[in-house]
Amino acid sequence: MNEWLKKMAAKFKDMWGKWKPVQKIILAGIAVVVLAAVFLMFRVSSSPSGVRLYETKITDEAALSAIINWLESENIRYTKSEDGYIILENRTVQRRVKTALDIEGYTPNTVSSPFDKYRESSWSETDEDKNRKYAEFLKEELEKNLKFYDDIANATVTITSPKKAIFSSEQEPVSCSVTLRLVPGSELRNDKKRLKGLQNYICNAVVGLKAENLTIMDTESNTLNDFESLAESDRLDNVKKELKIVSEDEKELRRKVLSALQNYFNGTDKVRDLNIKIEKNFDKVSREQKIITPIQIKSQDPDKPYDTTETRDYIPLSSQTVTKEWTGTGYNPQGPAGVEGQNPPVYSDMSNVIGKSVETGVTQNNVFNEEQRKTEQNSQLVRITASCNIDGKWETQTDSKRSPIVVTEENIDSLKEYCRSENISKENYRISLGKFFRIYTPVPQETIEAVKTLVQDAIGFDRKRGDSVTITNIAVPRDAEWTLEEDNYFKKQQTRTTILLVLAGTAVVLVVFIIFRFISRELERRKRLREEEILRRQQAEREKALWDAKQDGMDVTMTVEERKRAELQENAIAMAKEHPEDVAMLVRTWLMEE
Repeated sequence: MNEWLKKMAAKFKDMWGKWKPVQKIILAGIAVVVLAAVFLMFRVSSSPSGVRLYETKITDEAALSAIINWLESENIRYTKSEDGYIILENRTVQRRVKTALDIEGYTPNTVSSPFDKYRESSWSETDEDKNRKYAEFLKEELEKNLKFYDDIANATVTITSPKKAIFSSEQEPVSCSVTLRLVPGSELRNDKKRLKGLQNYICNAVVGLKAENLTIMDTESNTLNDFESLAESDRLDNVKKELKIVSEDEKELRRKVLSALQNYFNGTDKVRDLNIKIEKNFDKVSREQKIITPIQIKSQDPDKPYDTTETRDYIPLSSQTVTKEWTGTGYNPQGPAGVEGQNPPVYSDMSNVIGKSVETGVTQNNVFNEEQRKTEQNSQLVRITASCNIDGKWETQTDSKRSPIVVTEENIDSLKEYCRSENISKENYRISLGKFFRIYTPVPQETIEAVKTLVQDAIGFDRKRGDSVTITNIAVPRDAEWTLEEDNYFKKQQTRTTILLVLAGTAVVLVVFIIFRFISRELERRKRLREEEILRRQQAEREKALWDAKQDGMDVTMTVEERKRAELQENAIAMAKEHPEDVAMLVRTWLMEE
């Protein structure tokens, strides 16, 4: 490889020596062009691909962060270069994003408007030419930019620019009408914030256009930028939201207080419901207040449990005391010389009277704490009302065996007499034929007052506001519950009686069967003993006969069957003596088979 390079270098050196100066200059130029092309290629390939969002660098970090957050929320792909520019994919995305940012109000102040260069005019251009050129461009540019907005499918812009009047009071305003065809499912007509941004975008684009002279409509002739008429709709929406919040607050407060009361009264049986009503005034109120508070001279000592603060209503800033004292005769003018005075006699009599006057005045400037407060209130709590009923205790009376007392014709009079003797009112006991005898114990008044205090503290009771809390003790009807309980009790009693009768009948049958079985076995035993006795007698007679015959010397001949039977009998007798239980079971089995 090195030798080849050396040969190529020597060959190029020989050729370079043979070339003419013109050829050498051409070769050097080609080399420079090739190097420049390679450098540009690397420079272009290293630069980010795409289009800048703004040609002006965004120096405001807050505005840059807001734009990046908006791009991420809209899922628009972008890249941020090292020098701070935002790069988008292509020119179409750039125009759509710029239009949306203008409408949404995210365009930085340092970025110039695309309409600015068309507002510039040269000294040789007339106003008419300038206005015509600007109006044509503005109409096309607005329609084109509005189409880039996601919620707008098409836009038609009409701008009316009146001629310039001599006097400003006679000048007619610039007006504009925009008709939008929204994409299906768009929520732009209900989005007040974006509609205001769209209105500001158009007003900033058209010179001299004010919001009151701009009309934005949809294809159904609905005015979209009539915010004054939408204010009432917004107020109603806010009232609905407030009412929903109030309803949720009522539910949450009711749940907490009712849960606490049910825990105190052992479940939901005594306290079943709690009604809480929160009344609010949704009128918007603006209030300006001037509040004067005392001046604190000495603060609270944290080591002392009592109040050690010292306050004053005011502190003297400066004071001035003036004392005037005068003594002398009074002066009573008589008019010109030589003319009799016209004063009344009472003034004439007081002439030459010595008088004395003392005037004392104190002027003091004081300083005090003054606070200026301006508040706006969308809703005001009017009052809170709460009501709750606590049921007493219905107790079923039982007898000495702890069984419920059932009212019958035999004990009804005695039960009524018992209630009269115990001073129990008719509302507090239940006596009905075939039902349980029940007595009602109402909730003590002290408990009701304690519950009332508890509910008042739980809801933030304020007597000045007109809040009201009512706790009652009304017996809750329980007829359906009692009927079900009594039916279950009587059903259980009936079931228990039936079971006892069945068990008694079963016991009788078993006793009868046992007696029958015992008698049957006894009869069988006696019959078996009788047969055994007969067999025993026959065997004894047979043995006696054989013995007598043997004694008499008679030859007794036995048949084969008799001999086998005798052997079996002897074996059976021997086995019966050795194993009496097994033989008894065998005999019993034979008897049962027969």
